[in-house]
Amino acid sequence: MNNPTQAPVIREVRIACGDAWLYGDLALPANFRGLVLFAHGSGSGRHSARNRQVAQKLQQAGIATLLFDLLTAQEEQVDLHTREHRFDIALLTRRMQDATVWAMSQPGLQHAPIGYFGASTGSAAAIIAAARLGDRIAAVVSRGGRPDLAGSVALAAVTAPTLLIVGGADHEVIELNEQALQQLQCDKQLAIVPGATHLFEERGTLEQVAELAAAWFTTHLAHKKDVEHIGHTEHLRHSS
Repeated sequence: MNNPTQAPVIREVRIACGDAWLYGDLALPANFRGLVLFAHGSGSGRHSARNRQVAQKLQQAGIATLLFDLLTAQEEQVDLHTREHRFDIALLTRRMQDATVWAMSQPGLQHAPIGYFGASTGSAAAIIAAARLGDRIAAVVSRGGRPDLAGSVALAAVTAPTLLIVGGADHEVIELNEQALQQLQCDKQLAIVPGATHLFEERGTLEQVAELAAAWFTTHLAHKKDVEHIGHTEHLRHSS
């Protein structure tokens, strides 16, 4: 049983992604039930206050989190002027995949169920990475995301249970998420937070996002762990 009053162990990590090194913060609560990687939105990074608030809620629920920069410091400087990287979904997707492979190789994380939390354009990268990694990803949550940017092929290929969270006043993004929801073939849900705009800046709205995400990950990371345990038990039975 996880103790929400016990602070998680947090360490800064360096992740090799191709020829780039990315920096992140890995938070490990006691007896964590899985790990969620965050894919931040355009112009944001691992220090995003909104993502950190959601991450804290997940940690209190006994879920480890990895917030990391999808771009190097040099790429971020270029992006400030050109915006060429923040919408490079292919690049962001590769970084998500590389970070996932890195996480699964870390001591204590090799068998942890993996989830993705994506925001804005980061949602598209998370969805494509989830489609490519298949059953290695246990759950996906999108906050104010653009899952439509993932494309119909990736959306149809996702097997991980996927929750799309959109602000009730973010009308254009609601429509885009409704279209994406129709293309998803997995366990899926669209949650609309009443009165919230795109960044969930209204009082109490981000807390609702965090609660929805924590509930979704708690359910589906635990289910993934149970299924893998049953599969391992069956393997041992047939091997004996």
